[in-house]
Amino acid sequence: MRVETSPEDIHGMHAAEGILTSRGGMTSHAAVVARGMGIPCVSGAGNIRVDLRNELLIAAGTTLKKGDIITIDGSSGQVLRGEIPMLQPELSGDFGKIMEWADKSRRMTVRTNAETPADARAARSFGAEGIGLCRTEHMFFEGERINVMREMILASDEAGRRVALAKLLPMQRSDFAELFSIMHGLPVTIRLLDPPLHEFLPKTDEEIADVAAVLGMNPADLRQRVDALHEFNPMLGHRGCRLAISYPEICEMQARAIFEAAVEAARETGAPVVPEIMVPLVGLKAELDYVKACIDAVAKEVIGEAGIEIEYLVGTMIELPRAALRAHVIAESADFFSFGTNDLTQTTFGISRDDAAQFLNTYIQKGIVEQDPFVSLDFDGVGELIQIAAERGRRTKNGLKLGICGEHGGDPASIRFCEQTGLDYVSCSPFRVPIARLAAAQAAINGKG
Repeated sequence: MRVETSPEDIHGMHAAEGILTSRGGMTSHAAVVARGMGIPCVSGAGNIRVDLRNELLIAAGTTLKKGDIITIDGSSGQVLRGEIPMLQPELSGDFGKIMEWADKSRRMTVRTNAETPADARAARSFGAEGIGLCRTEHMFFEGERINVMREMILASDEAGRRVALAKLLPMQRSDFAELFSIMHGLPVTIRLLDPPLHEFLPKTDEEIADVAAVLGMNPADLRQRVDALHEFNPMLGHRGCRLAISYPEICEMQARAIFEAAVEAARETGAPVVPEIMVPLVGLKAELDYVKACIDAVAKEVIGEAGIEIEYLVGTMIELPRAALRAHVIAESADFFSFGTNDLTQTTFGISRDDAAQFLNTYIQKGIVEQDPFVSLDFDGVGELIQIAAERGRRTKNGLKLGICGEHGGDPASIRFCEQTGLDYVSCSPFRVPIARLAAAQAAINGKG
């Protein structure tokens, strides 16, 4: 139970049977991560007040304390007091038959958003044909990695950052090698570090004191550094490719981990590995050129050290309106486009996906909008930007690979739009893969009709 979750909550989310937040919506951090894990989540329960200090849940005249049992229904959004009898769903033989028909009928491939071995295996079991989005930032919260990550962020110079990055390198390499092995020759798209660095840092005085003790720092100095990294609007701030340009050593470490893992997995499985490296939040071709040059330089080094050729692709997420409008220019440097529709919807509408639930329900009730644009794609605005980017990108580079990796990748109505626009694949959370396979088939059949 949280007011809202952030990446640093990932351990608790893994351990939880369900997740409940009083803020957010169907595409907030809590909902996206829970959907990927296959655990129920109710996000944006605005009538519930969370008292974290006293560990209380207050709603409808009822106060519950830590340890009390509640039951949540992630489909209906119900939050029920006590333990409610439940049934385990079963997938019958008919399910497999329908999926077989769907796979014969669809044109688009269906990938998954995954960064853990468990997610990747679950997605494979549901028929995923690769990974369309591996969010590398989630890997930095495992075990002791978070402290090494904080050591890197808090370093006073490049030399200090490189010392910490050298510790992170084998961890990332191991992660990627396992994902490549699980996918066994299927495409794997790895997104470079995306969120602002402050998300990895402690927030409360108690957390700061604990981290300062681990890192051997003065708590006051750590607090000063945390405050210096604070951003008023971080989702539009120092993140994505802007981090790779400011701190190219981070990009170098991640690229080396990817290429060395590709060599390792290819030797282990005997299946060729062609990593797809995705540069996030690009708005200018020059940004992609700078980061791509860094990736290419590392690839050349690893190829020389390993003595074997490594085939790879470097592409970008189209998640800013400027990137969509300038797609014909960006395509000169990109091997693929992946539409990050969560952020593209945010930046097109100018609304926060974590805060919009407070007024979007009112908009729907009053007929201002028909549906939440973060749940089902806004065809008129966001959709037109996708169509523009697809057409202009392929005008520059015929056969440019196009996919979608936002949460809309698991929404049937949005998948129909992707089919009509001629995208090559959709990528969604592991547990939405069967829905996406079926929706892609229905869209293809309707298109022929």
